[in-house]
Amino acid sequence: MIDNKKILILYPHFPPSNLAGVHRARLFAQHLPTFGWEPTILTVHKNFYEEKLDYNLEKLLPLNLRIVKVNAFSTKKIRLFGDIGLRAFFQLYKKAKELLCTEKFDFLYIPIPSFYCALLGRMLYGKTKIKYGIDYIDPWVHTFPGSEKIFSRHWLSTKLAKFLEPIAVKKASLITGVAEGYYQPVLNRNQHLKNVITGAMPYGGEAKDHEIIKSLNIEPNLFKKNTNKLQFVYAGAMLPKAYKPLEKIFEAISENNALFETVEFHFIGTGKRTNDAESYNIKPLAEKYGLWNLIVFEYPARIPYLDVLVHLNIADAVFILGSTEPHYTPSKVYQAILSGKSLFAVLHAQSSAVKVIKDSNVGVVIDFNGENDVENIKKSFVHSFLGYKKFLHTFKKEQVNTELFNEYSAFEVTKKLASLLDETIATI
Repeated sequence: MIDNKKILILYPHFPPSNLAGVHRARLFAQHLPTFGWEPTILTVHKNFYEEKLDYNLEKLLPLNLRIVKVNAFSTKKIRLFGDIGLRAFFQLYKKAKELLCTEKFDFLYIPIPSFYCALLGRMLYGKTKIKYGIDYIDPWVHTFPGSEKIFSRHWLSTKLAKFLEPIAVKKASLITGVAEGYYQPVLNRNQHLKNVITGAMPYGGEAKDHEIIKSLNIEPNLFKKNTNKLQFVYAGAMLPKAYKPLEKIFEAISENNALFETVEFHFIGTGKRTNDAESYNIKPLAEKYGLWNLIVFEYPARIPYLDVLVHLNIADAVFILGSTEPHYTPSKVYQAILSGKSLFAVLHAQSSAVKVIKDSNVGVVIDFNGENDVENIKKSFVHSFLGYKKFLHTFKKEQVNTELFNEYSAFEVTKKLASLLDETIATI
Protein backbone atom coordinates (compact mmCIF):
# COMPACT_ATOMS: atom_id res chain seq x y z
CA MET A 1 0.00 0.00 0.00
CA ILE A 2 1.36 3.41 -0.97
CA ASP A 3 1.22 6.02 1.78
CA ASN A 4 -0.57 9.27 1.13
CA LYS A 5 1.58 12.24 0.23
CA LYS A 6 1.62 14.84 3.00
CA ILE A 7 0.74 18.49 2.62
CA LEU A 8 1.08 21.23 5.22
CA ILE A 9 -1.57 23.93 4.70
CA LEU A 10 -0.52 27.10 6.47
CA TYR A 11 -3.44 29.45 7.03
CA PRO A 12 -3.77 31.57 10.18
CA HIS A 13 -7.60 31.53 10.27
CA PHE A 14 -9.52 28.29 10.68
CA PRO A 15 -12.83 27.30 12.30
CA PRO A 16 -14.18 28.55 14.63
CA SER A 17 -13.05 31.73 12.83
CA ASN A 18 -15.97 32.94 10.72
CA LEU A 19 -13.91 34.73 8.06
CA ALA A 20 -14.68 33.68 4.51
CA GLY A 21 -11.17 32.43 3.74
CA VAL A 22 -11.40 29.56 6.24
CA HIS A 23 -13.62 27.68 3.81
CA ARG A 24 -10.85 27.59 1.21
CA ALA A 25 -8.55 25.64 3.53
CA ARG A 26 -11.41 23.72 5.15
CA LEU A 27 -12.80 22.31 1.91
CA PHE A 28 -9.39 21.47 0.48
CA ALA A 29 -8.55 19.62 3.69
CA GLN A 30 -11.88 17.77 3.57
CA HIS A 31 -11.40 16.31 0.10
CA LEU A 32 -7.62 16.01 -0.39
CA PRO A 33 -7.37 12.53 1.25
CA THR A 34 -9.61 11.14 -1.50
CA PHE A 35 -6.91 12.08 -3.99
CA GLY A 36 -3.95 10.72 -2.07
CA TRP A 37 -2.93 13.77 -0.05
CA GLU A 38 -2.96 13.81 3.75
CA PRO A 39 -3.41 17.39 5.03
CA THR A 40 -2.16 18.97 8.22
CA ILE A 41 -3.50 22.42 9.03
CA LEU A 42 -1.15 24.91 10.68
CA THR A 43 -3.14 27.80 12.08
CA VAL A 44 -3.45 30.25 14.98
CA HIS A 45 -5.28 29.48 18.21
CA LYS A 46 -8.81 30.87 18.41
CA ASN A 47 -7.93 32.93 21.50
CA PHE A 48 -6.05 35.34 19.24
CA TYR A 49 -8.82 35.91 16.68
CA GLU A 50 -10.49 39.32 16.71
CA GLU A 51 -13.57 38.29 14.75
CA LYS A 52 -16.59 36.63 16.34
CA LEU A 53 -16.28 32.87 16.60
CA ASP A 54 -18.69 30.38 15.05
CA TYR A 55 -18.39 27.04 16.80
CA ASN A 56 -20.90 25.44 14.46
CA LEU A 57 -18.22 25.60 11.77
CA GLU A 58 -16.20 23.03 13.71
CA LYS A 59 -19.03 20.57 13.06
CA LEU A 60 -18.19 20.78 9.36
CA LEU A 61 -14.61 19.58 9.83
CA PRO A 62 -13.50 16.00 9.11
CA LEU A 63 -13.23 14.06 12.36
CA ASN A 64 -9.64 12.92 11.73
CA LEU A 65 -8.25 16.21 10.44
CA ARG A 66 -4.95 17.10 12.10
CA ILE A 67 -4.87 20.74 13.20
CA VAL A 68 -1.75 22.31 14.74
CA LYS A 69 -2.22 25.67 16.47
CA VAL A 70 0.19 28.39 17.54
CA ASN A 71 -0.14 31.51 19.64
CA ALA A 72 0.08 35.08 18.38
CA PHE A 73 0.82 38.47 19.83
CA SER A 74 -2.33 39.82 21.44
CA THR A 75 -4.05 43.09 20.57
CA LYS A 76 -5.81 43.47 23.91
CA LYS A 77 -3.36 45.89 25.54
CA ILE A 78 -1.55 47.48 22.62
CA ARG A 79 -2.82 47.16 19.06
CA LEU A 80 0.12 48.03 16.83
CA PHE A 81 -1.34 46.02 13.96
CA GLY A 82 -4.28 43.67 13.61
CA ASP A 83 -3.23 41.40 10.74
CA ILE A 84 -2.96 37.96 12.28
CA GLY A 85 -0.37 36.94 9.72
CA LEU A 86 1.92 39.54 11.23
CA ARG A 87 0.95 38.88 14.84
CA ALA A 88 1.69 35.17 14.46
CA PHE A 89 4.42 35.40 11.83
CA PHE A 90 7.33 34.11 13.91
CA GLN A 91 5.23 31.55 15.77
CA LEU A 92 3.98 30.12 12.47
CA TYR A 93 7.49 30.07 11.07
CA LYS A 94 8.94 28.30 14.12
CA LYS A 95 6.24 25.62 14.22
CA ALA A 96 6.27 25.08 10.44
CA LYS A 97 10.03 24.64 10.46
CA GLU A 98 9.75 22.16 13.32
CA LEU A 99 7.10 20.13 11.47
CA LEU A 100 9.02 20.16 8.20
CA CYS A 101 12.27 19.14 9.87
CA THR A 102 10.83 16.34 11.98
CA GLU A 103 8.26 14.89 9.56
CA LYS A 104 8.26 14.10 5.87
CA PHE A 105 6.02 16.60 4.14
CA ASP A 106 5.85 16.67 0.36
CA PHE A 107 4.46 20.17 -0.05
CA LEU A 108 3.70 23.44 1.74
CA TYR A 109 0.59 25.31 0.61
CA ILE A 110 -0.21 28.87 1.70
CA PRO A 111 -3.54 30.51 0.83
CA ILE A 112 -3.46 34.32 1.10
CA PRO A 113 -4.47 36.73 2.63
CA SER A 114 -2.95 37.15 5.16
CA PHE A 115 -0.45 38.22 2.50
CA TYR A 116 2.51 38.29 4.87
CA CYS A 117 2.23 34.53 5.32
CA ALA A 118 3.38 34.11 1.71
CA LEU A 119 6.84 35.16 2.86
CA LEU A 120 6.95 32.08 5.09
CA GLY A 121 7.04 29.87 2.01
CA ARG A 122 10.23 31.50 0.78
CA MET A 123 11.80 31.44 4.25
CA LEU A 124 10.94 27.79 4.86
CA TYR A 125 12.17 26.82 1.41
CA GLY A 126 15.50 28.43 2.30
CA LYS A 127 15.76 26.31 5.44
CA THR A 128 14.25 23.00 4.36
CA LYS A 129 14.00 23.07 0.53
CA ILE A 130 10.32 22.19 0.84
CA LYS A 131 8.41 22.90 -2.34
CA TYR A 132 5.72 25.50 -1.71
CA GLY A 133 2.75 27.05 -3.40
CA ILE A 134 0.79 30.26 -2.90
CA ASP A 135 -2.97 30.38 -3.42
CA TYR A 136 -4.42 33.81 -4.24
CA ILE A 137 -7.82 34.10 -2.60
CA ASP A 138 -7.40 37.84 -3.26
CA PRO A 139 -4.81 39.74 -5.32
CA TRP A 140 -1.89 40.99 -3.22
CA VAL A 141 -0.69 43.88 -5.35
CA HIS A 142 -3.86 45.84 -5.77
CA THR A 143 -4.80 49.47 -6.28
CA PHE A 144 -7.42 50.55 -3.77
CA PRO A 145 -9.38 53.80 -3.87
CA GLY A 146 -7.06 56.29 -2.17
CA SER A 147 -3.85 54.48 -3.17
CA GLU A 148 -2.86 57.48 -5.27
CA LYS A 149 -2.66 59.68 -2.16
CA ILE A 150 1.03 59.72 -1.17
CA PHE A 151 1.80 58.39 2.32
CA SER A 152 -1.80 57.32 2.90
CA ARG A 153 -2.43 53.87 4.40
CA HIS A 154 -3.53 52.44 1.04
CA TRP A 155 -0.56 54.04 -0.74
CA LEU A 156 1.83 52.44 1.76
CA SER A 157 0.07 49.06 1.50
CA THR A 158 0.40 49.07 -2.28
CA LYS A 159 4.08 50.04 -2.14
CA LEU A 160 4.79 47.36 0.46
CA ALA A 161 2.92 44.71 -1.57
CA LYS A 162 4.95 45.54 -4.69
CA PHE A 163 8.16 45.16 -2.67
CA LEU A 164 7.29 41.98 -0.77
CA GLU A 165 5.45 39.90 -3.37
CA PRO A 166 8.50 39.25 -5.62
CA ILE A 167 10.41 38.03 -2.56
CA ALA A 168 7.60 35.67 -1.54
CA VAL A 169 6.99 34.11 -4.97
CA LYS A 170 10.59 33.84 -6.16
CA LYS A 171 11.07 30.15 -5.27
CA ALA A 172 7.43 29.06 -5.51
CA SER A 173 6.72 25.84 -7.40
CA LEU A 174 2.97 26.40 -7.70
CA ILE A 175 0.82 29.51 -8.04
CA THR A 176 -2.97 29.11 -7.84
CA GLY A 177 -5.94 31.39 -7.36
CA VAL A 178 -9.69 31.65 -7.18
CA ALA A 179 -9.55 32.82 -10.78
CA GLU A 180 -6.76 33.20 -13.33
CA GLY A 181 -6.99 36.97 -13.10
CA TYR A 182 -5.97 36.80 -9.45
CA TYR A 183 -2.50 35.43 -10.23
CA GLN A 184 -1.80 36.22 -13.89
CA PRO A 185 -0.51 39.73 -13.02
CA VAL A 186 1.92 38.04 -10.60
CA LEU A 187 3.39 36.07 -13.49
CA ASN A 188 3.52 39.19 -15.64
CA ARG A 189 5.43 41.09 -12.96
CA ASN A 190 7.79 38.19 -12.24
CA GLN A 191 8.96 36.85 -15.59
CA HIS A 192 11.15 34.16 -14.01
CA LEU A 193 7.90 32.43 -12.98
CA LYS A 194 6.81 31.82 -16.59
CA ASN A 195 7.44 28.08 -16.25
CA VAL A 196 5.89 27.69 -12.80
CA ILE A 197 2.85 25.42 -12.54
CA THR A 198 -0.39 27.37 -12.21
CA GLY A 199 -4.08 26.70 -11.88
CA ALA A 200 -7.36 28.52 -11.27
CA MET A 201 -9.84 26.98 -8.85
CA PRO A 202 -12.96 28.81 -7.67
CA TYR A 203 -14.38 28.40 -4.21
CA GLY A 204 -16.21 25.13 -4.52
CA GLY A 205 -19.73 24.62 -3.30
CA GLU A 206 -20.30 21.96 -0.65
CA ALA A 207 -23.72 20.31 -0.56
CA LYS A 208 -23.12 18.83 2.90
CA ASP A 209 -22.97 22.35 4.37
CA HIS A 210 -26.58 22.87 3.32
CA GLU A 211 -27.64 19.51 4.69
CA ILE A 212 -26.22 20.05 8.17
CA ILE A 213 -28.20 23.24 8.85
CA LYS A 214 -31.37 21.15 8.94
CA SER A 215 -30.11 19.46 12.10
CA LEU A 216 -28.90 22.60 13.90
CA ASN A 217 -32.27 24.36 14.36
CA ILE A 218 -30.84 27.78 13.51
CA GLU A 219 -33.55 30.41 13.18
CA PRO A 220 -33.18 33.50 10.95
CA ASN A 221 -32.74 36.59 13.10
CA LEU A 222 -32.16 39.44 10.64
CA PHE A 223 -35.45 39.35 8.79
CA LYS A 224 -38.46 37.08 8.57
CA LYS A 225 -40.08 35.44 5.61
CA ASN A 226 -42.67 37.79 4.07
CA THR A 227 -44.88 36.12 1.48
CA ASN A 228 -46.08 39.51 0.28
CA LYS A 229 -42.56 40.53 -0.76
CA LEU A 230 -39.99 39.30 -3.24
CA GLN A 231 -37.01 39.03 -0.90
CA PHE A 232 -33.44 39.01 -2.24
CA VAL A 233 -30.32 38.32 -0.17
CA TYR A 234 -26.84 39.60 -0.91
CA ALA A 235 -24.39 38.09 1.57
CA GLY A 236 -20.72 39.00 1.85
CA ALA A 237 -18.29 41.89 1.81
CA MET A 238 -18.89 44.96 -0.31
CA LEU A 239 -16.02 45.37 -2.74
CA PRO A 240 -14.46 48.81 -3.27
CA LYS A 241 -15.13 48.68 -7.01
CA ALA A 242 -18.74 47.54 -6.70
CA TYR A 243 -20.17 50.88 -5.60
CA LYS A 244 -20.56 52.36 -9.07
CA PRO A 245 -22.62 49.40 -10.34
CA LEU A 246 -24.70 49.48 -7.14
CA GLU A 247 -25.41 53.19 -7.47
CA LYS A 248 -26.68 52.69 -11.02
CA ILE A 249 -28.95 49.93 -9.73
CA PHE A 250 -30.33 52.20 -6.99
CA GLU A 251 -30.84 54.99 -9.52
CA ALA A 252 -32.86 52.67 -11.73
CA ILE A 253 -34.98 51.47 -8.80
CA SER A 254 -35.66 55.01 -7.54
CA GLU A 255 -36.80 56.14 -10.98
CA ASN A 256 -39.15 53.15 -11.26
CA ASN A 257 -40.24 52.94 -7.65
CA ALA A 258 -43.69 51.51 -8.32
CA LEU A 259 -42.19 48.40 -9.91
CA PHE A 260 -40.24 47.63 -6.73
CA GLU A 261 -42.85 48.33 -4.01
CA THR A 262 -43.10 44.60 -3.23
CA VAL A 263 -39.35 43.94 -3.44
CA GLU A 264 -36.75 43.81 -0.66
CA PHE A 265 -32.97 43.66 -1.05
CA HIS A 266 -31.26 42.44 2.16
CA PHE A 267 -27.49 43.10 2.34
CA ILE A 268 -25.81 40.93 4.98
CA GLY A 269 -22.25 41.34 6.29
CA THR A 270 -21.48 44.31 4.05
CA GLY A 271 -20.17 46.71 6.71
CA LYS A 272 -16.89 48.57 6.84
CA ARG A 273 -15.81 46.59 9.91
CA THR A 274 -16.39 42.89 10.49
CA ASN A 275 -17.97 43.06 13.95
CA ASP A 276 -19.52 46.54 13.87
CA ALA A 277 -23.29 46.49 13.48
CA GLU A 278 -23.26 50.24 12.77
CA SER A 279 -20.54 50.34 10.10
CA TYR A 280 -22.97 50.78 7.21
CA ASN A 281 -21.74 50.72 3.63
CA ILE A 282 -25.02 50.34 1.74
CA LYS A 283 -27.27 52.54 3.90
CA PRO A 284 -25.87 55.96 2.83
CA LEU A 285 -26.37 55.10 -0.83
CA ALA A 286 -29.86 53.71 -0.19
CA GLU A 287 -30.80 56.86 1.73
CA LYS A 288 -29.54 59.04 -1.12
CA TYR A 289 -32.11 57.44 -3.43
CA GLY A 290 -34.93 57.13 -0.89
CA LEU A 291 -34.77 53.33 -0.70
CA TRP A 292 -33.61 52.77 2.87
CA ASN A 293 -35.85 50.53 5.03
CA LEU A 294 -38.39 50.43 2.22
CA ILE A 295 -36.68 48.40 -0.49
CA VAL A 296 -33.07 48.22 0.73
CA PHE A 297 -31.98 46.85 4.12
CA GLU A 298 -28.46 46.35 5.46
CA TYR A 299 -27.06 44.31 8.35
CA PRO A 300 -23.39 45.40 8.36
CA ALA A 301 -21.86 42.95 10.85
CA ARG A 302 -20.60 39.60 9.61
CA ILE A 303 -22.80 36.74 10.76
CA PRO A 304 -21.85 33.06 11.05
CA TYR A 305 -21.58 31.13 7.79
CA LEU A 306 -24.36 28.71 8.61
CA ASP A 307 -26.61 31.61 9.63
CA VAL A 308 -26.03 33.03 6.14
CA LEU A 309 -27.21 29.74 4.64
CA VAL A 310 -30.35 29.88 6.82
CA HIS A 311 -31.19 33.35 5.50
CA LEU A 312 -30.53 32.18 1.95
CA ASN A 313 -33.04 29.40 2.56
CA ILE A 314 -35.87 31.73 3.66
CA ALA A 315 -35.21 34.28 0.90
CA ASP A 316 -36.98 34.04 -2.43
CA ALA A 317 -33.85 34.66 -4.46
CA VAL A 318 -30.17 35.57 -4.30
CA PHE A 319 -28.78 38.88 -5.54
CA ILE A 320 -25.20 38.77 -6.83
CA LEU A 321 -23.23 42.00 -7.32
CA GLY A 322 -19.83 41.90 -8.96
CA SER A 323 -17.08 44.43 -9.46
CA THR A 324 -15.90 46.66 -12.28
CA GLU A 325 -12.79 44.45 -12.33
CA PRO A 326 -12.98 41.53 -14.79
CA HIS A 327 -11.18 39.01 -12.59
CA TYR A 328 -13.72 39.16 -9.76
CA THR A 329 -15.63 35.90 -9.44
CA PRO A 330 -18.05 35.86 -6.51
CA SER A 331 -17.69 32.61 -4.64
CA LYS A 332 -21.17 33.15 -3.23
CA VAL A 333 -22.58 32.11 -6.63
CA TYR A 334 -21.80 28.49 -5.88
CA GLN A 335 -23.35 28.48 -2.43
CA ALA A 336 -26.40 30.27 -3.81
CA ILE A 337 -26.92 27.61 -6.44
CA LEU A 338 -26.69 24.90 -3.78
CA SER A 339 -29.31 26.74 -1.72
CA GLY A 340 -31.80 25.89 -4.44
CA LYS A 341 -32.60 29.55 -5.14
CA SER A 342 -32.48 31.34 -8.44
CA LEU A 343 -30.08 34.23 -8.99
CA PHE A 344 -30.38 37.79 -10.21
CA ALA A 345 -26.85 38.99 -10.92
CA VAL A 346 -24.96 42.06 -12.08
CA LEU A 347 -21.46 41.06 -13.16
CA HIS A 348 -18.53 42.09 -15.30
CA ALA A 349 -18.92 40.37 -18.67
CA GLN A 350 -15.54 38.64 -18.26
CA SER A 351 -16.36 37.17 -14.84
CA SER A 352 -16.39 33.39 -15.05
CA ALA A 353 -19.56 33.45 -12.93
CA VAL A 354 -21.53 34.82 -15.91
CA LYS A 355 -21.10 31.58 -17.84
CA VAL A 356 -21.84 29.47 -14.76
CA ILE A 357 -25.16 31.20 -14.15
CA LYS A 358 -26.29 31.22 -17.76
CA ASP A 359 -25.23 27.68 -18.63
CA SER A 360 -26.65 26.16 -15.45
CA ASN A 361 -30.05 27.79 -16.10
CA VAL A 362 -30.18 29.18 -12.58
CA GLY A 363 -30.86 32.86 -13.14
CA VAL A 364 -30.61 36.10 -15.07
CA VAL A 365 -27.43 38.12 -15.50
CA ILE A 366 -26.86 41.76 -16.40
CA ASP A 367 -23.30 41.84 -17.70
CA PHE A 368 -21.30 44.99 -18.35
CA ASN A 369 -17.83 45.83 -19.61
CA GLY A 370 -16.15 47.58 -16.72
CA GLU A 371 -16.16 51.03 -15.22
CA ASN A 372 -16.87 52.83 -18.48
CA ASP A 373 -19.97 50.75 -19.08
CA VAL A 374 -21.82 51.11 -15.75
CA GLU A 375 -24.41 53.46 -17.26
CA ASN A 376 -25.73 50.51 -19.24
CA ILE A 377 -26.55 48.78 -15.96
CA LYS A 378 -29.06 51.52 -15.22
CA LYS A 379 -30.48 51.38 -18.74
CA SER A 380 -31.00 47.62 -18.69
CA PHE A 381 -31.84 47.02 -15.03
CA VAL A 382 -35.63 47.38 -15.13
CA HIS A 383 -36.02 45.33 -18.32
CA SER A 384 -33.76 42.59 -16.91
CA PHE A 385 -35.59 42.63 -13.59
CA LEU A 386 -38.96 42.14 -15.29
CA GLY A 387 -37.41 39.30 -17.27
CA TYR A 388 -36.10 37.82 -14.05
CA LYS A 389 -39.57 37.93 -12.45
CA LYS A 390 -40.92 35.88 -15.37
CA PHE A 391 -37.99 33.47 -14.97
CA LEU A 392 -38.66 33.16 -11.24
CA HIS A 393 -42.33 32.42 -11.82
CA THR A 394 -41.48 29.18 -13.62
CA PHE A 395 -38.19 28.37 -11.88
CA LYS A 396 -37.77 24.98 -10.26
CA LYS A 397 -34.50 23.86 -8.74
CA GLU A 398 -34.83 20.62 -10.70
CA GLN A 399 -34.23 22.59 -13.91
CA VAL A 400 -30.72 23.60 -12.85
CA ASN A 401 -28.03 21.91 -14.92
CA THR A 402 -26.29 20.27 -11.97
CA GLU A 403 -24.12 18.17 -14.26
CA LEU A 404 -22.50 21.35 -15.52
CA PHE A 405 -22.25 22.65 -11.98
CA ASN A 406 -20.44 19.54 -10.74
CA GLU A 407 -17.12 20.94 -11.94
CA TYR A 408 -17.58 23.77 -9.46
CA SER A 409 -18.17 21.50 -6.48
CA ALA A 410 -15.61 21.49 -3.67
CA PHE A 411 -14.83 17.88 -4.56
CA GLU A 412 -13.96 18.65 -8.20
CA VAL A 413 -12.09 21.83 -7.28
CA THR A 414 -9.95 19.86 -4.83
CA LYS A 415 -9.40 17.17 -7.45
CA LYS A 416 -7.83 19.82 -9.66
CA LEU A 417 -5.61 21.02 -6.81
CA ALA A 418 -4.47 17.45 -6.14
CA SER A 419 -3.59 17.03 -9.82
CA LEU A 420 -1.52 20.23 -9.72
CA LEU A 421 0.21 19.06 -6.55
CA ASP A 422 1.07 15.72 -8.14
CA GLU A 423 2.48 17.51 -11.16
CA THR A 424 4.47 19.88 -8.98
CA ILE A 425 6.20 17.27 -6.83
CA ALA A 426 6.98 15.20 -9.93
CA THR A 427 8.83 18.15 -11.45
CA ILE A 428 12.56 18.27 -10.77
